[in-house]
Amino acid sequence: MTETPSIVVNGVSGRMGRMLVQVIGASDKARLGGALERPGHPWVGKDLGVMLGGAANGVIVSDDPAAALAGQQAVIDFTAPAATVALAPVAMAAGCAHIVGTTGMTKDDLAKLAEVAQSGVIVRAGNMSLGVNLLVALTKQVAKALDEDFDIEVIEAHHRHKVDAPSGTALMLGEAAADGRGVSLDEAAVRGRDGITGPRERGTIGFTAIRGGDIIGEHDVMFAADGERITLRHVASDRSVFARGALKAALWAQGRTHGEYDMAAVLGL
Repeated sequence: MTETPSIVVNGVSGRMGRMLVQVIGASDKARLGGALERPGHPWVGKDLGVMLGGAANGVIVSDDPAAALAGQQAVIDFTAPAATVALAPVAMAAGCAHIVGTTGMTKDDLAKLAEVAQSGVIVRAGNMSLGVNLLVALTKQVAKALDEDFDIEVIEAHHRHKVDAPSGTALMLGEAAADGRGVSLDEAAVRGRDGITGPRERGTIGFTAIRGGDIIGEHDVMFAADGERITLRHVASDRSVFARGALKAALWAQGRTHGEYDMAAVLGL
């Protein structure tokens, strides 16, 4: 491991890509070693600093993952499922830790990442903030303590541009609740109620997704019984919390043996 690991940002023109560049640039524990974008993107071949509206920084945006990852220590990836799955074996072959914040993955996508992790290092989380991962741990604990007299509802809100629902964080929270109850989320989950749905089935875990404006991320886990209600809540007011968590994961991943890790492992929860 080098003293200051060199990190590549995938999807560098996006909201999280730009924030990652800022957070890495402000850190004295890592340096920005490369920037990736999809083939045909107008930033490819251009100086990243200039594309971000500042001075040239010598980092040229690439559309060649193998070339961009050569000699690097980690790649941080908040893109799309297909792009993340395609990047995983490239990162493994380059000896790069692959830090995955991409959401909306299918079971097949996750299986492909797990296969790559048999020979590489992947840190994957639906949300990389410290607060959210504490919320996940608390959700499991509360669900374990309460019986099915308490209905569980996961309520999430995000900006109008988010393309997947429920959010990756909402699914993390749902999984935590299901684990606490000792049930399968696939069997307990209820999504997208509409019309005459009938009464709520006992023991289900509901999901409600809100989309609008520029909401960065709000997540509530409500435990509702007759006469009382418990709500656990996390609100993100600055996207940098996710970037800082991803950077922490990239630093933590250095020197790890192959495998797939989550933020609970990174944070020692």
